[in-house]
Amino acid sequence: MIVDDDPGTLESLSRAFALEGLTTLSASSAARALERLETERVDAILTDVVMPEMDGLAFLEKLRERDPEVPVVVMSGQANLDMAVRATRLGALDFVEKPVGLERLLVTLRNVLRLGRLERENRDLRRDGDAFEILGQSGGIEKLRELIGRAAPADVPILVLGENGTGKELVARAVHAASGRREGPFVPMNCAAVPAELIESELFGHEKGAFTGAAAQRRGLFEQADGGTLFLDEIGDMPAAMQAKLLRVLQDGRFTRVGGASVLQADVRVISATNRDVDALVAEGRFREDLLYRINTLSLRTPPLRERREDVDRLVAHFADAAARRNRWRARRFSDEALTLLRQQPWRGNVRELRNVVERILILAEGDPIGAEDVRTALPPATKPAAAALPTEGALRDLVDAFERDVIRERLRVHAGHVTKAAKSLDLERSHLYKKCRQLGIDIREE
Repeated sequence: MIVDDDPGTLESLSRAFALEGLTTLSASSAARALERLETERVDAILTDVVMPEMDGLAFLEKLRERDPEVPVVVMSGQANLDMAVRATRLGALDFVEKPVGLERLLVTLRNVLRLGRLERENRDLRRDGDAFEILGQSGGIEKLRELIGRAAPADVPILVLGENGTGKELVARAVHAASGRREGPFVPMNCAAVPAELIESELFGHEKGAFTGAAAQRRGLFEQADGGTLFLDEIGDMPAAMQAKLLRVLQDGRFTRVGGASVLQADVRVISATNRDVDALVAEGRFREDLLYRINTLSLRTPPLRERREDVDRLVAHFADAAARRNRWRARRFSDEALTLLRQQPWRGNVRELRNVVERILILAEGDPIGAEDVRTALPPATKPAAAALPTEGALRDLVDAFERDVIRERLRVHAGHVTKAAKSLDLERSHLYKKCRQLGIDIREE
């Protein structure tokens, strides 16, 4: 993003950056920049200092309150030492004087973008730590690890099958990490989480003005995954029209952005996953048989937690330690009785449900070690009462939101996290249910 009140500067820099393959957003004021950043993400910001109403340093200060991590370069034609020091203290990575030498500015931006990318990767690694490790010593998990080791070096499409919450993305990441593409990007997309009308743009990108709201050119996930792995989660929910387009791209790696004319090419390994019975979908005419052949050179199955109960103790310890580190809680252990009770649960939501229950126990329980009664208190009831007691106080909007939140979560639980089925049972369009979840603060991936 370029922020400058001079239209000539905005136009000339945008044109120069475009020739270097950079996509730019322009803002003629700091207020306009903050407004655009509410809905659009950028990799770096280049801002002038002297601007009416809000100068570049005040903009940088407000920006840091919202996003402390986006790299910023400050430029000014009235530069002085005090201004440079203030900009640096506010988090600017560099300070350049106007008139700006284009070559120097391009070098600065390339360095800033590279530094930003490295910081994001390091932050993700620190945040995730061993979150992508496949934990357990059960026979099913050992067999899965062996198959991953065999499949990873072979650069072929893989289909990961398994119930919700069994770690299908973990398997995809493990394959990527052990493959020859490990230095390339791993780009995930949940096909069930993207509205049908936006999937093509999400996968292949779009040109500026291709449709309402396409304010700038956007690279699709195939371009972003070039040289690496594209993970298509819940591919069984992909609309039929997109299945045909995906098949063509998988055949030769060639595609065109929405609204564009140029044919692009990407070298991508595709790993797909679904919790659906794909053979049944093919028989019902809801999934293309030729696409299934294309994505299923090799299939891997993630075992449900009920088939690997001996792994529960290790998973509980891992989730408890991770939650304690993340929230700076004191470390606590689970008693043998508590672990026995946890092993006995049906775990319809699999490992994802176990993680949520462990974190709930840590919040509610006070003792150490955590006992069986603490586990019983935190476990979800097998059935909910027909009519729960309503709160006696609170604003109507808050009460309605709380009720809607409970209903949606219960439907998602009943349908094992399957959004389309949950939406149908509520007589809602899938896109409407996603919008509702965002409004109510429900993370569908966690339900």
